[in-house]
Amino acid sequence: MKHALRCLAATVLVVPFAACSDSLQVANLSSPDVERVFALPATIEQTLGTGYQQCRNTGMQNGGIYTNLSTMSIEGHSTLNNFNMGPRGSIPRQPILNDRSSPSIFTEFSQWQRQARTMANALTALDKVTTEGGTTGSLAQDLRARAWGFFVIGCNLGYTALIYDSLGIVRPGMSSDSTPPLSGAQEAMTAVLALMDSALAVAAKPEFTMSTEAAWLSGTALTPANLIRFIRSYKARFRAAVARTPAERAAVDWTKLLADADAGITADVTVLVGSTSGWNKGWPGGTMHTDATWHQISAMYWGFGDVSGRYDTFLSTPLEERYSIYVENPIISPDLRLPQGATRAAQQAASAPGATYTARPYLTNRTTQDSPGAQWGTTHYNHARYRYVQQSSPAITWPEFLKTENDLLAAEALYRLGRFAEAAAKVDLSRTAKGGLPALVAAGITTGTARLTGASCVPRVPAPPAFTSSQCGDLLEALKWEKRVELAFNFFHGWFFDSRGWGDLVFNTSLEFPVPNQELDARSKGFYNLGGGGASSAAKGTYGF
Repeated sequence: MKHALRCLAATVLVVPFAACSDSLQVANLSSPDVERVFALPATIEQTLGTGYQQCRNTGMQNGGIYTNLSTMSIEGHSTLNNFNMGPRGSIPRQPILNDRSSPSIFTEFSQWQRQARTMANALTALDKVTTEGGTTGSLAQDLRARAWGFFVIGCNLGYTALIYDSLGIVRPGMSSDSTPPLSGAQEAMTAVLALMDSALAVAAKPEFTMSTEAAWLSGTALTPANLIRFIRSYKARFRAAVARTPAERAAVDWTKLLADADAGITADVTVLVGSTSGWNKGWPGGTMHTDATWHQISAMYWGFGDVSGRYDTFLSTPLEERYSIYVENPIISPDLRLPQGATRAAQQAASAPGATYTARPYLTNRTTQDSPGAQWGTTHYNHARYRYVQQSSPAITWPEFLKTENDLLAAEALYRLGRFAEAAAKVDLSRTAKGGLPALVAAGITTGTARLTGASCVPRVPAPPAFTSSQCGDLLEALKWEKRVELAFNFFHGWFFDSRGWGDLVFNTSLEFPVPNQELDARSKGFYNLGGGGASSAAKGTYGF
């Protein structure tokens, strides 16, 4: 009986091409094993080529953990029970319950783990083919598939490690019917970075002369040099994002992260998403724009951009009495990525949705019906930077990895290494050109302690120890503001990963998700919960939330 259970649910064991069997079963030739499925080099290459699409589609799906972590980090706000958005984002925070009667947290874990195993099996099969003198077409083509294979295994394992506290680490060469033990997220991320280093080593070989297939990145073919840049930017993202606490974030190897970011992408990497592409446009390009019950912007963090004085009123008002402050009045900000104007009507007139992701403003002041949420979460703003995707039915361009993210990863590395003036210059790349805000370098914000003043005082952040009024931010807060504004809803869970590492989450927010009960059942292990005041709960943080 236990054997049957393992066949059903041990996600790192089960792959789409393998079936459980025992000595009493007859081989089922209609359900082929790994070796026979990957007997053809073309099948191996095709499987590896879909690896990134599967990895990113799992995270970008219109529900599940994407929406949970969005409301948990207050990137967006909704009190709906749909996809567990409201319960996960409520204050005070509740634990992530992990039993058979609770909402499932299994889907993403299962898909990423299965996909990593499938890609590892395909890469193992490729090694066998080339060792025996076969090829997918040429040496350059073999190297291309191999480099991409290492990368996509790392992608699937990497996002699992960012979200869950433990996972099974799979590598090429492992037996296809083995079940690796659960390893902690930090150990898994070490393995992920090693896999990506293997991809980089292959991509750097002089014989690797082919661009990736355009279909592998939905319309974008990467030259070997640009593939290396893409992978190195991914390494920088993962290295920073895995930290669960400020202590872990401080302990990141920032020298290595800076080296990766400096060698990373030099322009936005885009893909085609939508109905004709097979690439998910996800929550940001879909349901969140339906109406205010599904999605609105809370002033908790977005109020950092307000220079009207209302944010101090917001902070000094009890949490459950804040409803009228940003429903009756607009956020007034010099940041051009927020709607401009002194009245709601003026901001509505300035809130026309753009036709691309580069258009401003990123927030819009709603003209459709408002909808109450929690007192602290209700405003008349929506994040609409990616509304153009929802309004287009054919495949349309999506920014898969923004150069701005790479710049800001480098900026944080420079800041952590004490190179403050260089960090400020990196932050200014988006702060001035996109936000229209005064440059940090010109304002002299080139130390770890100098604070913004006057017209340049965006962001304003809650001031300790009472956190009932705000103060001008410093260099680090300016960096964090840029990352929040520029990367909101751009890639799955970015706000959450940064906020937990910076120590900015609401008190008792779960820092990670437990291994789902289905997987624990398959491994004959007990269930456990996280967050809500128990294990893996956020401490009272930077802003006193």
